[in-house]
Amino acid sequence: MSKVDCPLCDKAINKLEPLKNEFEFTMTIADIYKDDELLEKYQIMIPVILINGEEVDFGQISAKKIRKRLLELNGQI
Repeated sequence: MSKVDCPLCDKAINKLEPLKNEFEFTMTIADIYKDDELLEKYQIMIPVILINGEEVDFGQISAKKIRKRLLELNGQI
């Protein structure tokens, strides 16, 4: 989840881009201001990283945490 003019969101995207070289995934960016339900749920949490619908990280995104979860989902740890 994201919003326009969000420096933390931009940082999160930059942290996730290198993981695309290691894992096959598609990044979908949803603007919470375009969906009232998302806005109500995530207003101060953004950015929020979901993997298969699971909230894995939010706020100050950790590439290490995301990588670990991707490894777990791929059965590598």
